[in-house]
Amino acid sequence: MSTTPSDHSVLELPDFPLETGGALAPARLAYQTHGELASDKSNAILLPTWFAGDHTSHEWLIGPGRPLDTDRYFVIVPDLFGNGLSSSPSNTPAPQAGADFPHITMRDNVRAQHALVHGHFGIERLELVIGCSMGAQQTYQWAVSYPDMVARALPFCGSSKTAPHNAVFIEGLRAVLTADPEWRQGRRAPGYAAGLRAFARVYAGWGFSQAFYWNERYRTLGFDSLDDFLVGFWEPNFAGQDTNDLLAMLWTWQHADVGATEGTGGDVVKALGTITARTLAMPAQKDLYFPPEDEAWASGHIPGGDVRVIPGEWGHLTGAGANPDDVEFIGRAVRELLASPGEN
Repeated sequence: MSTTPSDHSVLELPDFPLETGGALAPARLAYQTHGELASDKSNAILLPTWFAGDHTSHEWLIGPGRPLDTDRYFVIVPDLFGNGLSSSPSNTPAPQAGADFPHITMRDNVRAQHALVHGHFGIERLELVIGCSMGAQQTYQWAVSYPDMVARALPFCGSSKTAPHNAVFIEGLRAVLTADPEWRQGRRAPGYAAGLRAFARVYAGWGFSQAFYWNERYRTLGFDSLDDFLVGFWEPNFAGQDTNDLLAMLWTWQHADVGATEGTGGDVVKALGTITARTLAMPAQKDLYFPPEDEAWASGHIPGGDVRVIPGEWGHLTGAGANPDDVEFIGRAVRELLASPGEN
């Protein structure tokens, strides 16, 4: 984030235990809310954030008359650990600062969010959990970890477990960040320009599809050439990020796996089978690292699980809200799911 949002609240969680051992003392969970919570607390929706994003990243979904209609719903948007707003390498004091920040799992994020939703707001049931990319991974984890609380789940452009090919992509991103001579084992803070520019170039080849580039769809975003797009769109997207923050989120992403939930014995199929929420997975047609085939497989193991592929050429960035056709398609599905009976 080149500009750090300030329009959020923070919930402190003293001595927050971590799955990998130790604790954050305290953990700080940043979040933003929209709309008003009903007196019976029956109108809550949770929208977790994605990699390198924050609570402002999906505002195209939120507001009066929008799919997450704030005239009707109370929308909670928690920030991912590692994104620079919630507890992260860049904002945690010693001895857990920078490269010494502990590994955070997807379940750690969801447990902290549960403390916010249930412990802080007193909400017993979420009408919908919805998220994109790493937000989708958190959506799946919510549906597995707290099945009695989630009436509906809509993960889009994401997965229930990070696939091997996806992990290869993440390894490439990690290698780019750590190969620069300025890396110094994470002891040079915050970020370094050369490494972040290289990171942005690698991401550019994965974030959009081959067809997006072949058909020069970047022109619809106001760029006259491919070079202009790489410099003007991708480099600012990661400029100002803290390198250790990015690496922390990459670790969380790479190790996402609902099958690692306690009680499932490492069995993804068993974990997916415990989901009771009415679940609609929405992969993007040409997503290069969360392909539709992965979500078709996962949904086949969720009781009553459904898949609706988002058509088009925008690849993973289908979920970013920049293409009006994608916004309409996703918005229509959100409204339909919210109008359906909750739970299977």
